[in-house]
Amino acid sequence: MSGLYYLFFSRNFLREQHAVLKGKVLHLKEMKTAKANIYTLVRNTHRIEKGLLMRPRREIFALDYIEETIEAFVVLWSKEKLKQDLQYQWFQDVLYEYFKGSASHPLIDSLSIKFFDKIKETNNDNQYDKASLKRIPYNRLEKDLSCISYNDFYRLARQRRSVRWFEDKLVPHDLIDKAITVASQSPSACNRQPYEYRIIDEPNLLKELVNLPGGVKGYAEGIPMMVVVVGNLNAYFDERDRHVIYIDASLASMTFMYALETLGLSSCAINWPDVEVLERKMEKALKLEKYQRPIMCMAVGYPDPDGKVAYSEKRVLNNIRKFN
Repeated sequence: MSGLYYLFFSRNFLREQHAVLKGKVLHLKEMKTAKANIYTLVRNTHRIEKGLLMRPRREIFALDYIEETIEAFVVLWSKEKLKQDLQYQWFQDVLYEYFKGSASHPLIDSLSIKFFDKIKETNNDNQYDKASLKRIPYNRLEKDLSCISYNDFYRLARQRRSVRWFEDKLVPHDLIDKAITVASQSPSACNRQPYEYRIIDEPNLLKELVNLPGGVKGYAEGIPMMVVVVGNLNAYFDERDRHVIYIDASLASMTFMYALETLGLSSCAINWPDVEVLERKMEKALKLEKYQRPIMCMAVGYPDPDGKVAYSEKRVLNNIRKFN
């Protein structure tokens, strides 16, 4: 009955359906025509990485996806990208470790030749083996652990409130970059990180966007910077993962907001309801692709010490926690 209702009486899910299908088609098209998709390479590298850390490690694994992984690596990897993007170093390191530690198998042996021929463009085996840092599974060492205590972190969580009053002061872009760098360390399904942060502080565009989301009445004019978190549905080959953009982006955005606090900045998370007229305006303003979806907005700035924040007492532990 619900299927019939949304087919004949409501179009409220139409944009989501369109975005999911557009992203899926683009993803599969890239895999079929170019034999490469960056999200597939990331996902498969992460899957191999999990295989490398298994106890005991199997001598042969990943036979069902190693071929598409190497095809994508050969197409996407280059000396220039290796220098500019540490993720390409990660691709290389994980695959190097995989082939060096795998037992002989016809498929693995043939793909190993393709892989090593490709990386010889920048390395030889002796140079690579002497490299001091390899981005492969490692043991966490006590000396590398953070000294932040539970009480310190709880204090930060209590410090972070939804701030609606900001100083009339520009937010330096380098501080936003620092906060996003921290946010990028958040967990993400198969490390795909299917989101991006659109930073809006150009006055005309800010004025156009700041009143689009609900809940900003009365303080929108004082927001010095708006952040729009956008999800990329071309990260997935199947509809089953359509909600992961919201999960992964939310994990990263919470980390982003905590990081802002450590830099002297504050934020206010702003709900983005799925209202078609607003979706169209946001899509036009940010020049979004059809497979991209706004997930949430944030006001960011230096908090005005004279502006109050809502106390917003939280639910008690027993109301949100159940064991087993």
